[in-house]
Amino acid sequence: MDLHASQIQGFFDVPVDKATSIADRLGVDFALFHKERKKANEVSRMVLVGHVRDKIAILVDDMADTCGTLCLAAQHLSEAGVSKVYAIVTHGILSGNALKAVEESALEKLIVTNTLPQSENQAGCSKLEVIDIGVVLGEVIRRSHYGESVSKLFHEVPY
Repeated sequence: MDLHASQIQGFFDVPVDKATSIADRLGVDFALFHKERKKANEVSRMVLVGHVRDKIAILVDDMADTCGTLCLAAQHLSEAGVSKVYAIVTHGILSGNALKAVEESALEKLIVTNTLPQSENQAGCSKLEVIDIGVVLGEVIRRSHYGESVSKLFHEVPY
């Protein structure tokens, strides 16, 4: 099914078009979880859409707070037959028992950016890896200041 048409994407509450675009650019398959929440930080239902058996799965999210959703997704993927599960998240809030949940989960690694300090979290979780985004943010600021294209950074890494 082609989900690139904006008319189709209108039926989703998630940025499906962006995710499939990234998968296409990387030349990889795409699957998704449809999740329903009854309240914040509590997933009531999660359904995997797509074929993942014998694949390496990469979960992508904007933030990880308690990591309950990521760990549940990793468990579902593991049960569906993936060989490995990684998660990459922009903002690693990592509150409560998040580090313990990640350490005990099916995740191989949780990769976060350093939009929040992570050194204490790294000390408490062997699966946590941090990506420094300082260079990219600096380039965004430079380009904005000089009136250059920021969107060009979506296609070129500045380092």
